[in-house]
Amino acid sequence: MRLVLAALALLAAAPASAQQVLTAVSPDGSNRISMQLSGSGTPVYAISRAGNIVIAPSPILLDLDVDTLGYGLAITGSESATADARYPIVAGIASEGRDHYNQLTVHFQEKGGAKRKLDIVLRAYDDGVAFRTVIPVQPATAAAIVRYDRTGFYFPPSYKCWGFNVGKFGSSHEGEFDPVDVPHLRDHNLFDVPFACETGKAAFAIAEADLLDFAGMYLTGRGDGGPGLQVKLSPSLDDYRIAVHTRIGSPIVTPWRVVMLADQLGKLNESTLIANLSSPSRIEDTSWIKPGLTSWDWWSGPVIAALPGQRSTTAVAKALIDFAAANGLPYTMIDEGWYAGAGGGGVRRPGVDITKWTDSLNLQEVVEYAKSKKVRLWLWMHWQALDEQQEDALAEYEKLGIAGIKVDFMDRDDQWMVNWYTRLLGAAARHHIMVDFHGAYPPRGLNRTWPNFMTQEGVMGAEYNKWSKRVTSRHNVMLAFTRGLIGPMDYTPGGFRNTTPEAFRVRGDLPFVQTSRAHGLAMYVVFLSPLAAVSDSPDTYAASPAGFDFIKAVPSAWDETRYLAGETGEYIVLARRKGSRWFLGAMNSETARKVTVPLDFLDKKGAAMRLWSDGDKPDAPVLTEKRVADGETLTLDLAANGGAAAIFEK
Repeated sequence: MRLVLAALALLAAAPASAQQVLTAVSPDGSNRISMQLSGSGTPVYAISRAGNIVIAPSPILLDLDVDTLGYGLAITGSESATADARYPIVAGIASEGRDHYNQLTVHFQEKGGAKRKLDIVLRAYDDGVAFRTVIPVQPATAAAIVRYDRTGFYFPPSYKCWGFNVGKFGSSHEGEFDPVDVPHLRDHNLFDVPFACETGKAAFAIAEADLLDFAGMYLTGRGDGGPGLQVKLSPSLDDYRIAVHTRIGSPIVTPWRVVMLADQLGKLNESTLIANLSSPSRIEDTSWIKPGLTSWDWWSGPVIAALPGQRSTTAVAKALIDFAAANGLPYTMIDEGWYAGAGGGGVRRPGVDITKWTDSLNLQEVVEYAKSKKVRLWLWMHWQALDEQQEDALAEYEKLGIAGIKVDFMDRDDQWMVNWYTRLLGAAARHHIMVDFHGAYPPRGLNRTWPNFMTQEGVMGAEYNKWSKRVTSRHNVMLAFTRGLIGPMDYTPGGFRNTTPEAFRVRGDLPFVQTSRAHGLAMYVVFLSPLAAVSDSPDTYAASPAGFDFIKAVPSAWDETRYLAGETGEYIVLARRKGSRWFLGAMNSETARKVTVPLDFLDKKGAAMRLWSDGDKPDAPVLTEKRVADGETLTLDLAANGGAAAIFEK
């Protein structure tokens, strides 16, 4: 409360003419974002939900080439707008998005000096609010540089918050979302998006949308030591003092700074706000873009009993294709090691050629074999190798009938790399190639603009089981309340060597997972990934098939999503619909619990339910089959590190 009073005191120091408060209100009236000027003539915004402050008055400031734009301003006008439009979602949490908002654009101009102009666009939705800054084309900013964005997100120290302190620019964005001690946020901290909080009366997640031709946004502690956050932009590799170069004769337009809002964090799993705020699809015909499950040759070793010691070979690829075909999986992913000169993981070796293949893996032969089995291929590659051969490689892949590419190790979100994503996605679309980004920054809604962008990493996923004990049940559950709120994540689930945390051992081939089988099945519902990996070896699934029927049946993109129950970091229960079938996923952390959830998503005629729940051992789920109806409840006995998964069909 002291923070809010202090911020309001600063506003009170302004003359009466500067006290004009302009507000955008969500269509349902619950969310408000307001704008006014501080005593120094700085634009200050505030956010509330149901009459309760969520973000206290916070400044919007941009450091340009030689000075800061955001002091000594006057409001010169405003105009409002509203929209209510629907658009198709090619592969996501719903089949359709509703872009329903009220908007207010506030015009500012400096009272002295160059009298530069500045616009701030406010939008209010039922599931959050957003704002962006626009510097119109004008003589004083014809070729401006953005050095820093010092926009704030100020809030009281009493909030419970969770964030991923990535620590540095230039990372793979893989780590834990831990509780954050709000009073001790420091300006040397560097948090990824989203940053999630519960106020006691509402919940919010700070994110970013429509990141195009700009630098990625991070969040850091306030420079003045107060509670809350401040924006920090990813710097140019050429000059750390510059974040964004603008084109001469073009306006400077920041991405949307987004505050997703709900009564509970888990409810934001239903939100399409990030997509709503992103640029519309640039692909006219999306009929060739097909979500689906893929077998994969990397996570398990691969270890195939009939092919001892073989890894990136034609025989191994054919075995994975056979497995995919036998189980109705449309894709097989061939990971590192297939192209000429490959090797070195994150290091691109000189002389690699991604249009040619190794002696041990004949890609042409593998492609023809996959076609005979009605399976299509995805190919892994290092981004620098692709950058050097982009057009030739994509044309060759299109000719071969390759479905998609998995591009890795970018580990950057500066303006140049942000633009590289767009260039690649556009080129891939021309050649009817889908894309999976690894070593990627967290989602900003780019998969709406380029629907061939199917999934991405930017998450600490199951691969970490191969070399660490970090992928705990709590980490998995926490992802559903943080990283999973803003877009797809290629977590790569499907590990079937389930054990307890106490018995878990780190190993690179045929790795274990320290959660129950039912917990792992639920990931296919809780974690969105339109290209979803079935990560373990065919031999493992054959030896321990319990629950594999669920994986074979589960979709990887959805028509509707419902949040049923949960507690941040403790457990989550989601239901998603595809066609007339509903799928339920429940994931639990370290404490066993009994959870009762309503089945009001079913129609009045009810449904036949198949439920996989925790058994006596982590790798032995129990299958229950019975008929259930709308109005009933379902009680789930979730073991420690356990979960549940279910299918409901007429």
